[in-house]
This record gives sequence, structure tokens and C-alpha cells, in this order.
Amino acid sequence: MKNSTDFDVIVIGGGASGMTAAIWAARGGRKVLLLEKNKILGNKLSITGGGRCNITNTNPDKNAFIKNYGDMSKFLHTPFSLHGVSESKSFFSDIGLETVTEARYRAFPVTQSAPDVTAALKKEIKKLGVHIRTGESVKKIEARKGKISKIVTNTEEYTGGHVILSTGGMSHPETGSTGDGFGFLRELGHKVHDPSPSIVPLAVRESWVKRLSGTSLDNMKISFYLEGKPVFKKTGKILFTHFGVSGPLILNSSQKVGDLLHSGIVTSEINLYPDLDERAIEDKVLKIFDTYKNKSFKNIIAECVPKGMSDTILELSKIEPSTKVHSITKDERKRLQHLIQHLPMTITGLMGYDRAVVADGGVDVSEIDMKTMKSKKVSNLSVTGDLLHIHRPSGGFSLQLCWTTGYIAGKNT
Repeated sequence: MKNSTDFDVIVIGGGASGMTAAIWAARGGRKVLLLEKNKILGNKLSITGGGRCNITNTNPDKNAFIKNYGDMSKFLHTPFSLHGVSESKSFFSDIGLETVTEARYRAFPVTQSAPDVTAALKKEIKKLGVHIRTGESVKKIEARKGKISKIVTNTEEYTGGHVILSTGGMSHPETGSTGDGFGFLRELGHKVHDPSPSIVPLAVRESWVKRLSGTSLDNMKISFYLEGKPVFKKTGKILFTHFGVSGPLILNSSQKVGDLLHSGIVTSEINLYPDLDERAIEDKVLKIFDTYKNKSFKNIIAECVPKGMSDTILELSKIEPSTKVHSITKDERKRLQHLIQHLPMTITGLMGYDRAVVADGGVDVSEIDMKTMKSKKVSNLSVTGDLLHIHRPSGGFSLQLCWTTGYIAGKNT
């Protein structure tokens, strides 16, 4: 195993805050090494926000903006005064990435492509001559007398220089974000908070959902859409609640839904009979209508839908309840069939976490100098992004924290 000592700054983690820190350290004339355990930089950044990447939030009311970070907002006034939203937008414009602001002040790249954000950062990193070593995983960080003395990876050892820890939190472990930094920080003597769970119920806008509170449906299929475009679907048990929907199917979908909520309007459709195709549903309804053709629609709707759903489907079908079945038009019947397989809902958030995938977790910020992002316990260590125990809501606020803390850490090495 070789030993390297010729870098001024070593950034561990090639995600949003790590790449940002490397850029600003290099712009300051530092010789920078960027270590990333994945084969490529920006794995998670390239899929964030359903692939669109909500770069920041441009709310002009700075007080309203900072309140989104909850109780941790009191620690962020200085960081955002040093490098806030306008500075981040200017930075991205300088490196060739223009943004556009959409509803709720959410800013996206004009290309609507998250990989373009990663590509712009990579291009700037290479232009500045940052040394990039991918596929190199940090195994141990050693410290002596309050200073990091050695970094051991799977291939090499590094001594000397300032270390910026930017390994990210624990969301999307498939991208390599597995909480390694939490362990390193604990070993270095820092207090680290465990992240809040991301498996949570979903809040729904429609009032009929709330009237179904307590109703449980087995073997349902739910499909999720971002701005009207299908994204993913799952099958399982759904429980309606007074605020929206829960149950295993929903809980197992919430992390992906949380990601989508970063990028726009999320809607969903429930298929009450996922084992039947469109033709089979039509045959089912036609058979019921023929059997009960002389009865009122309100008296036979229970034959068409799962237990507990009669009143809801009756309401949403917009067919007059007292209408005799034989008088229901073909268009009305078609609308009923579609409703049974495409029961619509609008998702407004993740319950209890302000629509965040992982709301917090990381090093206690009282142990970090927020003017420099330097550790108060380890003299040559800085910490950025999702490794900080700061409430990180969706809507551009999480990535803005990465741009801000990465800038500050990089400038103060």
C-alpha cells in the first residue's frame, strides 16, 4: 500500500457538497484530491428529484426560506449570508448551467435533467485540475491529538492536508450513500444523531379519502405519476386514514414518492382489481348490470367494487344513484369501469417529515463552526451537506444546504 502526502485538501465523497467543496478549494489555489467509492461521481445527484434535480428554492422572503430548516435554522443565518441562493444560481450560471424557477419557487436546470447538473460540476472539477480517484473507498480515518493523521482506503494511505468529509446521509443506499460518514464522525469523537425514518404514510388532497378512514383494501395496485407521467407502481395492502393513505404498500412507496415531490405535482391511481385487465373489468360490470338491470344503481354498486368502496365510487362516478341500471348510458358505464381501475388521488406530502426522504441525522451542529464548517474537535476536518444534523425538507432546500456548506468548507481550507 502506497503512501501519499502531497495534497493540500482531501475531499471524501463525490456527491453534491463534496464536488462543490472540491471546486472552491481548487479555486483557492489548493491542490485537491477527491475520493469517491463509486465508479463515477454524483450517483445520487444524477437521479434526484425524479431525474429533474430541484437545485434550490428561490423564495425571496429570506425568513420564510430559512424557517424550512426547522429548529436548526438558527444555525444557518451565517452560512446562507456567506453563500445563499443567489450565489448558488450565479455559480451554476458561471459553469454553464442555467436554471428556471417553477411553482413554489422550485428551481431546476433549464434542461430538466439531473445528470446535466452532475456533468457541469464534473467539467468544472476537471478544468480546475482536481485529482479524482473513483472506486476508492475510505476504510479508516485515524486521528492523533485532535488532528487527522492518516486516511486509509482500499488501495492507499494518505497523510497530511485538510480533510473535508462529504459522504452524504443514508437515503438511496443503492447509490453508495450508506452512512459511512456517520461512523467516521463517531470514531473521531463527534456526537452523531441517527436519521429519522423515511418510511412514512402519505398525505392526500382529496376529501373522499379521509371519509374512508379505517377502510383497508388488500391486493391493490397503485401507480404514481410525476406531472402526469408514469414513474412507478406497486401492489399490496392500502389503509385509508384521516389524513391520507398508509399500509404496507404505501409505506414501501414513500421514499420514492418523497423524491418525486421534490420535482412537481405527484398524483396516483389505484386499481381496485389489479388481476383483471380492461376487457375483464368490462365483462364483470356488464354481467352485473344484466343481472340487476331493473334495480337502482345505488343498490348494485356494492357488487362492482371491493367492500367499503361503494359510497366513494357512487360519489365519484357522477351517476345519479336512483338511476335504474338499464337506463345507465354506455358512456356512464365506461366512466365507471375506468374509475374502478384508475381511482385518482393527489399526493401532497410525507406525513410528519414535510415531504422529506430523510429529514435529519448527522453530526450535532454545535460541534461544527458554521462560519467555516470546521470541526471543533478535529482541527483539520470539515463536514458538509447531509452529514450535518439539520432538518432538510424537499423543494430545493436540501441541495441548497449542500451548495452552501460545500462552498464554505472549500473556501476555508
